[in-house]
Amino acid sequence: MTTLAPELVTRFSEIVGAPYALTDAADIEPYLTENRGLYRGRTVLVLKPGSTQDLSAILKLASETKTPVVPAGGRTGHVGGHVPREEGTDIVLSLERMDRIRKIDTSANVIIADAGAILADVQKAASDNDRLFPLSLGSEGSAMIGGNLSTNAGGTAVLAYGNMRALCLGLEVVLPTGEIWDGLRSLKKDNTGYDLRDLFIGAEGTLGVITGAVLKLFPKPRGHQVAFAGVSSTEKALDLFNLASNRCASALTGFELMARMAFDFTVKHTDGARDPLSEKYPWYTLIDISTSDSQQSADRMMEALLEEAFEEGLVEDAVIAKSQSEIDELWHMRNTMSEAQKPEGGSIKHDVSVPVSAIPTFLHEADEAVMEAIPGARICAFGHLGDGNIHYNISQPEGADKAAFVARWGEINKRVHAIVLAHGGSISAEHGIGRLKRDELAEIRAPIEIDLMHRIKQAFDPAGIMNPDKVLKVTSR
Repeated sequence: MTTLAPELVTRFSEIVGAPYALTDAADIEPYLTENRGLYRGRTVLVLKPGSTQDLSAILKLASETKTPVVPAGGRTGHVGGHVPREEGTDIVLSLERMDRIRKIDTSANVIIADAGAILADVQKAASDNDRLFPLSLGSEGSAMIGGNLSTNAGGTAVLAYGNMRALCLGLEVVLPTGEIWDGLRSLKKDNTGYDLRDLFIGAEGTLGVITGAVLKLFPKPRGHQVAFAGVSSTEKALDLFNLASNRCASALTGFELMARMAFDFTVKHTDGARDPLSEKYPWYTLIDISTSDSQQSADRMMEALLEEAFEEGLVEDAVIAKSQSEIDELWHMRNTMSEAQKPEGGSIKHDVSVPVSAIPTFLHEADEAVMEAIPGARICAFGHLGDGNIHYNISQPEGADKAAFVARWGEINKRVHAIVLAHGGSISAEHGIGRLKRDELAEIRAPIEIDLMHRIKQAFDPAGIMNPDKVLKVTSR
C-alpha cells in the first residue's frame, strides 16, 4: 500500500466537508515539512475538523480502517513530530479551525481554550482580562496550544511558572478509537486515581489528540523590568544568576544566557537589532524581573541587583530598559537568536538540559569536543540558564560545504549528548522526541522504561494509528 484508497479519502472527506479536506498538492505542501528541512513526508489528504465531534468521527474511522493519523498544530516543531511519513499512507489532521477561547474565569484564574488556539491569542485574552498566561516562545504568533501541550513546551518563563505540564489543570482528548475523554476540570487539588492528563501532555500525539485544555492564569504583574548584561565567563553568569535568585526570589521571571557568536549573528541578521553595550563580551545575560505591586519596585529591584553585581565583579557592563519598547527589543533579540543563524549556513542543533550548576562545565566540555571534531565550527550556545536548558547550536565553519556539514548531525549529536548524559542531563529539554531523537531515546533510556512506554502506547492505541514512528518506533516491539 503506497497511498490511501480513493474511496477511503472520500469517506474521511465527507466528515469535515469538501472545503476542509485538502487533496490538491499545492494546498497540502505546507504540511509536508518542518522548518529545519530535515524531513519531508507525503500525504494525499489533510483534514481540518471544526469540532471535537468531527475529530471523534475521523479517529473512529481511522481506527476501524487502521489508517495512520498525524496531528498537526502550528507546525513550529523542531523534531519532525508533525510531518507525515514518506510512504504516503498517513493522513494529516490539522486543528487550525478549532481555535476558540471557550471560557475565562478570573476568580478561578483559568482559561479554557481549544487546542488550535494560537498561543499569542491566549496570552492576549488573558491580558484583556487583567491576567497573565506566562508561556512565551519565539513562535508564539503561530504555535498552537495543542502542540504546546503535546511537546510539554517550556519557553522563557519556566524559571518562574513552569512548563506546560505545570500550567495545565485539565484536558479534553479524543482517543484513537474516537472516544472522547472530558477531563476539563479546573481543580488544583484532585487525587482521584491515575493522572491521565499527564500521560497526554508530552506524548506528541502518539496516544490521542488533545482538543481542549484548562490553563492556569496569574495576576498580571504591575512592575516589569529587563536588563542586558555582558559577563566575562559562564561561571560569572552562573554566579550572577545565583545572586539574582537570592535577591529577587519569585520576582525573577527570566534569566537567559547568550554566547557572543549567537548574539553577533542576531545583531547582523535581525532587522532593528542593535548591541546595547559599548563593548563586546564573551557572554551576555538577559535578566527579567516582574513584581506584583508597582513599576517602581521592579526598577529598584533591578538597580539594586546590578549595583551589587558590579560590586562583586560579576558584570562587566549592563543596561536597564527605559521603556516597554526597549524591553520588547531586548527580548526580540533573544527570541530570534535561532532564526538569525540560518543566513550563516548549516546549523547542527541541540536542545539539552543539565543541572544549572553544571552549565559552565558542560559548555567547556562540549566546546572542546565539537572543535576537536570540526575545527572552525562557530558555536552559538544560548538558552534558559535559570532552568538548565541550553540550545547548543553549531554553525558551519566559514566557507564550508553546507550539505557535508549537516550530514554530520548525528555524529555531533552523539558527542554532545554523551556529555549531557554524563552530567545527568536530558537530550530533549523542551522540543520533544519526535522522529529526530526517537532511536537515540531507545538507546539511552533503561529497557524497562522503553518497555513501559510501549505498554502504554499499546493500551491506548492498539491499532498503532496515532502519529506512528514518532517517540517510539512501531516496528521495534
